[in-house]
Amino acid sequence: MDLRIREIFGNFGGTMAHEAGSYRIGYDAKRVFHNFTGLGNYSRSLLMYLKTYYPQHAYHLFTPSVKKNERTAPFLDPAQFSLHQPSAMPGGWWRTFGLGSALQRAGIQLFHGLSHEIPRGLHKTSVKSVVSIHDLIFRRYPQLYSPIDRQLYDWKFRYACRHAGRVVAISESTRQDILHFYGLPPSRVTVIYQSCDARFLQQVDETERNRVLAHYGLPQDFMLYVGSVIPRKRLLQVVQALRACRHALPLLVVGAGKAYLQKVKTYLRQHGLEKRVFFPGPVDFRDLPALYQAARMLLYPSVYEGFGLPAIEALFSRTPVITSSLSSLPEAAGPGALYVDPDQPESIADAMDRLLDQPDLAAALAEKGYQHVQKFHPQTTTTQWMQLYEELIESGG
Repeated sequence: MDLRIREIFGNFGGTMAHEAGSYRIGYDAKRVFHNFTGLGNYSRSLLMYLKTYYPQHAYHLFTPSVKKNERTAPFLDPAQFSLHQPSAMPGGWWRTFGLGSALQRAGIQLFHGLSHEIPRGLHKTSVKSVVSIHDLIFRRYPQLYSPIDRQLYDWKFRYACRHAGRVVAISESTRQDILHFYGLPPSRVTVIYQSCDARFLQQVDETERNRVLAHYGLPQDFMLYVGSVIPRKRLLQVVQALRACRHALPLLVVGAGKAYLQKVKTYLRQHGLEKRVFFPGPVDFRDLPALYQAARMLLYPSVYEGFGLPAIEALFSRTPVITSSLSSLPEAAGPGALYVDPDQPESIADAMDRLLDQPDLAAALAEKGYQHVQKFHPQTTTTQWMQLYEELIESGG
């Protein structure tokens, strides 16, 4: 992956490197090794970009355990990353209460909590800290969580926001939620947008695209949904929109779900739409760029996202987006989307018809969206992160 990133963006080490020497930076890497959707993708992409663009620094990964597969292999390479695991203390307890001591023993100068948490008591040590906050869904939509989960998340988030040297939100929408719910001074909360995996910035050739479509038994022409199949992402309203859409273009659903997925499938059976929607099951992450680039549009009418990564993956693929104007989604999709009411299937169907009836509109949105997402280019976001690291370490923030 390191080589592929360099091939795409070039070697920026000469102009982007920190000239004062190397840093020892530690990370909560649990989700690097155990989460293969949003939080895990964020963590792995950021770490690989940092290692590629700033190879002079030492990157230390702290995790209770590891899972070995193709996506975690680079992070198990001792030539690239230093791995730290608990020797005796239970992993969950170590991650919350023992990690501060482990960071000090490893000589870490700055700790980055990649997903909402920092170790207890870290602010009492010499280790500086920053935390990434992705969303506050449990506060905006508490009915989606059990009381005990809400209490646990609030305990972790509140502690991290109060004690981290800097809080980084992945969107302005999330930043406003942090200020609203936790009352932090605005100067302590910074926005650094998320980027996406380097695979999505490469053009897939026709041979590879046809291989991927054949592998999953897909037609050449389809609409795409990417994301967990859960109520707030409104897949049910999307399939309801298929009935109102004047075009019979099929829909490909890439994402897993449980009860809500069964509700969607029940609706499809009841209305004779089973053949209009493809559920291929697990999709290899390496095949996603081909699917984005082959799709006529991405359907993503979520009611709340911390950022909305599928929107920028689609726009880097020059595929137009249908989404909602809620939470962070206008930040992610910008002028590359048609905006709909996510609770009104007729609104979604109208947007589908507009893109299918007006290829010039679809092409214009795709081009405007592609230009918009350059602000999320890995070079830009990684530079912002390293500048923040330098500020915190050098100033004692």
